[in-house]
Amino acid sequence: MKVLLLKDPKEDDCGQDPYIRLSHPEGYGGLIFTSPRAVEAVELCLEKDNKTEVWKHSLKEKWNTKTVYVVGNATASLVNKIGLDAEGANCGNAEKLAEYICSRESPALPLLFPCGTVKGEILPQMLKDRGIPMESITVYQKVPHPGIQVNLNSYYAKQGVPASITFFSPSGLAYSLKHIQELSGDNIDRIKFAAIGPSTARALAAQGLPVSCTAESPTPQGLATGLRLALEAPRC
Repeated sequence: MKVLLLKDPKEDDCGQDPYIRLSHPEGYGGLIFTSPRAVEAVELCLEKDNKTEVWKHSLKEKWNTKTVYVVGNATASLVNKIGLDAEGANCGNAEKLAEYICSRESPALPLLFPCGTVKGEILPQMLKDRGIPMESITVYQKVPHPGIQVNLNSYYAKQGVPASITFFSPSGLAYSLKHIQELSGDNIDRIKFAAIGPSTARALAAQGLPVSCTAESPTPQGLATGLRLALEAPRC
């Protein structure tokens, strides 16, 4: 039994320079990171033009007087790596993090949200509905992996139609679905589709694809548990 995992597409770091805003913590009530890529983009910007020293000796401590919200342990770990404390690591997705933020006292200043070009709208909308100010800044963009079609062709040629395909992001689905449909043909109904979280599950449903599994948490363990149950379940 073969399971095909389609992770996030290749990322380009040509977003805006977040340092312009990170250098003014006095203008914000905190930070929001919903993916490791956003933290990595911030870390890259700090490594340019000797900004690391200013961050270590001044800005880091100023940001640590504010709340830094994160989704998942992987994101929290990277936030800790750049010297910041993190809250909300147990929130498995952006929607749960938004609920957590809304349960706290609303900040007077906006929360700064470094994100990618393709971001979910649930968290921004939930915060807006609760009157919580937020400013987003694009720090990276997602582009399709240049070898995705070749890699899928090779997989299908060697392994055949997989029992399950897991998507790790809505953009990963968008960039690969057409190729998967062409390669699977009429056998696409045999595939059990899985999603790393609710946003990706909604993207699958929007394409008319049945979602056999949504990971309870965005971790290897959470995904493995969901996949095992989905693959063991009898077909209707």
